[in-house]
Amino acid sequence: MAASNDEVVSLLTTAYCMELETVMNYLANSVNLDGVRAEEIKKSLAADITEELSHATMLGQRIKQLGGTLPGSAGVEVGAQIQPPNDTTDVVAVIKAVIDAEESACAHYKKIIKATDGEDYVTQDLCIRLLADEEEHLVLFRGFLKEYAKA
Repeated sequence: MAASNDEVVSLLTTAYCMELETVMNYLANSVNLDGVRAEEIKKSLAADITEELSHATMLGQRIKQLGGTLPGSAGVEVGAQIQPPNDTTDVVAVIKAVIDAEESACAHYKKIIKATDGEDYVTQDLCIRLLADEEEHLVLFRGFLKEYAKA
């Protein structure tokens, strides 16, 4: 059974909050990381910030189209993701946190895709496209983790 409009808006709002939290953590890690080994990760995270912010914007537009409203800073729920490490040279912790965030995003988009199946094709299409982006990030960071595991 398909989700109601209110349930879809709620699911999209959760995804919106997840994307904003990702932007904050990627920004922090792209600035905070230190060391020669961190440079490629910093560049990748910095590039991903724009894409994740774009995801939040698309989600926000869809929420509005469905009759919902976006939460302001006081209404954005964050804290579910692994936070940037205190050790600014712990590149592996950052990579693992990114993998965790991307896996959570993929799982949430799959949930929305399933909830809208056969009923809300526009939301479903949006989430399929966002899922593809998140899976691409996941593959990239899993590759980084393989490389760092060898070092």
